[in-house]
Amino acid sequence: MKYAFFPGCKISWFCPQYHTSTLAVLQRLGIDFVEPEFNCCGYPVRGFNHQAFLLQAARNFAIAESINADILTPCQCCFGSLRHAQFFLAEDPKATAEINQLLAQEGLTYHGRLNIRHLLTVLTEDVGADAIRSQIQKTYRGLKIAAHYGCHALRPSPVVRFDNPFSPTIFENLIELTGAQSVPWSRRLECCGQPVAERNAGLSARLRELKIESAMAAGADFICTACTYCQMQLDAPCEFSAGSVDNRADQPSALLFPQLLGLSMGLDEAVLGLEKNRIRTKDLRHFL
Repeated sequence: MKYAFFPGCKISWFCPQYHTSTLAVLQRLGIDFVEPEFNCCGYPVRGFNHQAFLLQAARNFAIAESINADILTPCQCCFGSLRHAQFFLAEDPKATAEINQLLAQEGLTYHGRLNIRHLLTVLTEDVGADAIRSQIQKTYRGLKIAAHYGCHALRPSPVVRFDNPFSPTIFENLIELTGAQSVPWSRRLECCGQPVAERNAGLSARLRELKIESAMAAGADFICTACTYCQMQLDAPCEFSAGSVDNRADQPSALLFPQLLGLSMGLDEAVLGLEKNRIRTKDLRHFL
């Protein structure tokens, strides 16, 4: 299976370590992927112009179909956005025909033949636990991780079809392949607050704070993310925060899953970009 890697718009500037660590893990696992020149997933305009949203997403679909590849994205926001567009187009043949008329100006056509996959589902369903375990060189000892799912991969479940939206396990299972312990925490399925940051900074900060407090109460050393936006939110002190968690020595830092997995696989630390994480209260390497 070949994949068309879809990084999303934010990753290269705000979270480049997610890009490099993900590609390093994919290469180590022997996953065949290419990096076409995609455009935005369409999420920013989804609430303003539905056709523009569908056109942006469908253009990406047509590009991936032209090289006979499914789309693989590490960003849960992009994953949810693209799955929504795919769902809407499948339900509305008229809209699909209109979009294809616009795509035809570039010599592109969307046929509806591809799948949209998130990094975690590819690792779980296509690579598999045994293949991942065979690449792990060192397992973590005494490391407690709070798995942060993010909103867009779980809901609405009939559209995204990622995992059980009320009791998912895919992320915890992958984390525990590294030897780390995935801890239960009360707010693991709640929003990180990033989607409302530009509209209501105070609310965004409070949601972030509640997440961190919950992970801290569960004894987590790190909050593990698998989304560009979630990492951006949880890995940066917020000027609007009440300050109850920021700068505390026991605050769990935010960590990207490919960083967690990649270090246990013995991948180059510079490629994993651990030094680019902004909040680093603990050193992940001390748990190996």
